[in-house]
Amino acid sequence: MSVRVGIKKVLLYGVFTGYIILLIKILFLSRVSISELFSGQRSVVRSINLIPFHSINEFISGSTSHIQQFAMGNVVGNILIFIPLGVYLALFKTNKRIINNVLLILIVSVMVEIIQGLLGIGSADIDDIFLNGLGGWMGIVVYKSCLFLLRDEKKTITVVTVLSAIVGIPVIYYLLFMIKMRF
Repeated sequence: MSVRVGIKKVLLYGVFTGYIILLIKILFLSRVSISELFSGQRSVVRSINLIPFHSINEFISGSTSHIQQFAMGNVVGNILIFIPLGVYLALFKTNKRIINNVLLILIVSVMVEIIQGLLGIGSADIDDIFLNGLGGWMGIVVYKSCLFLLRDEKKTITVVTVLSAIVGIPVIYYLLFMIKMRF
């Protein structure tokens, strides 16, 4: 293996690891710290929605601009945070079929919602599963489009590596270390 290939692998896996840590922070630790999570003193409030598109509809028809702004952030945020997962799954997995990767993303999203509901952190919402799945699918499409345009997997890996370095590292650093964390 050449030094260049080794650097690309280290960079890709490093950014992916940072992304997974960021996902854990956003999905599980944005409202409670690790010490609060298992504290007997913490009051647990569970919010669970099993009616498809109910939350999205409530957000859209929100009475104030503040609620609508929050709703837009929630909808867009749930899509955006899973786009990189779609890209990295399509890149790293040997089985590159879109349906298999989308199913894996949906399974991850379902598990996240179950954990949020059981631990009383965040709100477990079926709409989040749809939005996360859409984001993951969009990431897969981005990877497949890049692969189609470049017609070479090595060039596509190089593009993902460069974008990970230019965009991924600064975004992950900012979100993990510049914004107050609740560890």
